[in-house]
Amino acid sequence: MPQTIGNPGTWLASAFGLAGRHAADSAQALGSEDTTPPRTRQLTNQDLREALYAGWHDFQQCRTDVMFLVLLYPVIGIVLALAALNMDLVPLIFPLIAGFALLGPVSAVGVYEISRRREQGEEIGWLGALKVVESPRFASILVMGIYLAVIFCLWLVVAGHLYGATLGPEAPASIGTFLGGLATGPGLVMIVLGCAIGGVFALAVLATSVVSFPLLLDRAVGLPVAVLTSIRVTRENPRVILTWGAIVTLGLVLGSIPALIGLVIVLPVLGHATWHLYRRAVA
Repeated sequence: MPQTIGNPGTWLASAFGLAGRHAADSAQALGSEDTTPPRTRQLTNQDLREALYAGWHDFQQCRTDVMFLVLLYPVIGIVLALAALNMDLVPLIFPLIAGFALLGPVSAVGVYEISRRREQGEEIGWLGALKVVESPRFASILVMGIYLAVIFCLWLVVAGHLYGATLGPEAPASIGTFLGGLATGPGLVMIVLGCAIGGVFALAVLATSVVSFPLLLDRAVGLPVAVLTSIRVTRENPRVILTWGAIVTLGLVLGSIPALIGLVIVLPVLGHATWHLYRRAVA
């Protein structure tokens, strides 16, 4: 008779065994990675339009699965914003929400996997998308995720120091006091410098991740090759990639306006579109 319910010890042993086998497979795969950077293509604005159209089409075919995958993204954003309502953290509400978009590329990995599976005619679904953890390059994907998390934390540190140097260092007495301070000279300086510095962080994330995550999912390449390929795509197509970054930023802003709930639609569409942009950018 098949066993339907196992004891916790057996389940844990099985889980650790699977993890060990996966780690061994990943270590073995490291030696077989291609160290030759793939050939890149010239991009045009037409490629952006076609990628967005294909992304929307993928979303229509898989909307239930991808919406479930990214639901946690706006939920975490709302929790962070609510936590920031403490007066000591009010100046970080906007940096939290804006900077949280820096984590977008790694949060969309499951969406990339759905597009990849659909392209290959494989089973699609949120459970299938979670099989990304079985990828031989999952360790590299994890490292890229940590890199984005570090960028996010650095942005918050810089934003905190910027507030301290302009409107601070004391916490505002109320939200109204803080909003009123934004219209003052120091407040305007903080806004301008914050946007400029945030743009630098966003550009660093865009250049290193625009095709690196899809490339790691799709081919047997190492992390350095994936990142360098992404940077090369950006360097060879600066206007197109900057336009793509503006589209992503606008989409995330529009999706964030209704309490971040719109991201449940915007993030999957952008994720699918990023996969199709990768297909056009890397031969």
